[in-house]
Amino acid sequence: MSTQSTIEWTEATWNPVTGCIKISPGCKHCYAERLASRLKEMGLRNYANGFELTLHEHMLQKPLYWKKPQMIFVNSMSDLFHDGVPVLFIQRVFSVMRRAAWHQFQVLTKRAERLLELSTVLDWSDNIWMGVSVENYDYQFRINLLRQSEARFKFLSLEPLLGPIPDLDLAGIDWVIVGGESGPGARPMKKEWVLEIRDNCKASGVPFFFKQWGGVNKKRAGRELEGQIWDELPVAMRGNSQVNRGEDENTLSLFP
Repeated sequence: MSTQSTIEWTEATWNPVTGCIKISPGCKHCYAERLASRLKEMGLRNYANGFELTLHEHMLQKPLYWKKPQMIFVNSMSDLFHDGVPVLFIQRVFSVMRRAAWHQFQVLTKRAERLLELSTVLDWSDNIWMGVSVENYDYQFRINLLRQSEARFKFLSLEPLLGPIPDLDLAGIDWVIVGGESGPGARPMKKEWVLEIRDNCKASGVPFFFKQWGGVNKKRAGRELEGQIWDELPVAMRGNSQVNRGEDENTLSLFP
């Protein structure tokens, strides 16, 4: 069995690497750091080192045994392009993703510089989706680096959105996810920031996925934007019943 996920835009998680180091404002209240501490206290083997960067050889082959096609978020508890992850290990992760061609893998990084540096030595395939996290205007440079990479499918995670990103350039981008910060100390996200990005996506023909408002109680804050749930998904994800939340008449979706 895969590790099922409650993250709205994926189905499962796969963590051949755990642990990370904070590098920008979006990392301040890292959910993975909090979760890793709890998992360590619970005695889980993969979190014996807490949130220290750790490679897990025994996890590398896992997706090959998950026969049901799924969307899999790679390294939800780390960053595959962390400087401490050897190039050979990253290549082995990519090899597994290529071999498990019945899955769609979603890789997300804040380390876009290393992504671009290694891009030409990685074996990309259509089922490997590459994204960058961008929390405010100052970190838009990650998008340009993603655009220059060899990845065939490129997406943005604007979460936690900590400031406006006016005139967001979506050329070459296939999908945009937006979400507010949640948990202790969550910083607020303004509605006008979200609407500007949504309208930009609509004008550019890029699917827009609104994950959450966030806050200390994210369930109470909900996911509605102007009275609707925005679960727009890329063409490759259409028809996947696990993420199709289009049953609600107030839900906007790209599903046929």
